[in-house]
Amino acid sequence: MTFENMTKLPPVTLGYTVNPSVPVIPLAMHVSRAGCAASHAHPRGQLVYASNGVMQVVCGRDVWMVPPSLAVWIPPGVEHEVYFPGDVSLRNVFIDPSCVSELPTTCAVLQVHPLLRELILKAVMIGDAYAPATAGYRLMLVLLDELREARQSQLCLPMARDTRARRAMAALRDNPGQTLDLDALADLSGASSRTLSRLFISETGLTIGQWRKTLLLHEAIDRLGQGQLVSRVAMDLGYQSISAFITMFRQALGSSPGRYFRSTIANVDRIG
Repeated sequence: MTFENMTKLPPVTLGYTVNPSVPVIPLAMHVSRAGCAASHAHPRGQLVYASNGVMQVVCGRDVWMVPPSLAVWIPPGVEHEVYFPGDVSLRNVFIDPSCVSELPTTCAVLQVHPLLRELILKAVMIGDAYAPATAGYRLMLVLLDELREARQSQLCLPMARDTRARRAMAALRDNPGQTLDLDALADLSGASSRTLSRLFISETGLTIGQWRKTLLLHEAIDRLGQGQLVSRVAMDLGYQSISAFITMFRQALGSSPGRYFRSTIANVDRIG
């Protein structure tokens, strides 16, 4: 993912509003090939949820690729950057610092289950013009309860900081359907095979094989989201059969590609 030609977005000012009587400030945005103008932090915590499209999120030393159906939680005061390489229907939820004590204290990728998604969408419709003890205020409290219960996802793709590991990652991302063995990746990265294997584990928590498997899933989500045929995506990503690809997809996301994207498209149509 390259950022040079992206639109530079200033920090959203709502993140700097501190007011316990307005615990949640929701904001809908539509962005295309855009990213933060600079790393920044604000007093409110922020949940970033893209119903379609892929985000890259940088929080300190952590860098993730995040597909649809997941959200990123950024605690108050944490430096971060977010990039959107394509068209994204984005929902932000800014949470007052008085309400974050039971939420993760570090950046995290969270699963957005159906109820949480509906609460986010309803919150955006209500906006921030609600008062304590009103129906809108109570809905925001329920949203906070569901967010506290949200599970952290293992689907995110962690990125390395080390230049050698990033070279290997770039080679895998540029050629997702090709099987580059460890020696070939090591030659491309400028590190020995042993060093490269160690770097992947120390910087991402995944082996090279595990990282590539997650990359293929991200590529599948991105390409299918663009309307490519399942058969084409399976072939381009190196799967020996369509059934093997569908099995991988179902094991990772709990549904077939067709069902997953019918749900995603329905949500985009509703909130777009």
